[in-house]
Amino acid sequence: MIEATWVWAVLGIVLIAVEILAIGTLYVLWFGIAAICLAIATWFFPDTPYAIQFIAFAILSLGSLAIWRRYYKRNDTSSPVGQSQGEEIGRVGTVVEATSPTQNGLIRFTQGLMGSREWMAVSDEVIEINSQAKVIAVEGNALRITKIS
Repeated sequence: MIEATWVWAVLGIVLIAVEILAIGTLYVLWFGIAAICLAIATWFFPDTPYAIQFIAFAILSLGSLAIWRRYYKRNDTSSPVGQSQGEEIGRVGTVVEATSPTQNGLIRFTQGLMGSREWMAVSDEVIEINSQAKVIAVEGNALRITKIS
């Protein structure tokens, strides 16, 4: 019969390989690590009953997963293409089409902003062509600007 040590070791390696190759969520990783820990434990204590092994696997797996979930802080940097991350707030550009509260305009930047140099602009005040304006917010596909005095 196959020794429990090898069963736990193979299970751990398979689970870790599945995590690395396919899933990438880090959930299966903890089950793989728990299986490897049990392989090491059964190496030192080969007469451990199967019930104790399964209970230890469950406790190690779910405990480590719960601890990881509690302290893991996901930095969600993925956003749909063209969506703002906040870096453009405060950028200064030149108005190339006048803007007012009733009319959208166009603002141009010397360096590209989110993949483009020109953006539709909206404002709460009249801003003439060739005026310098600062981005104060991103609203959908337009930038809310204010005139620099």
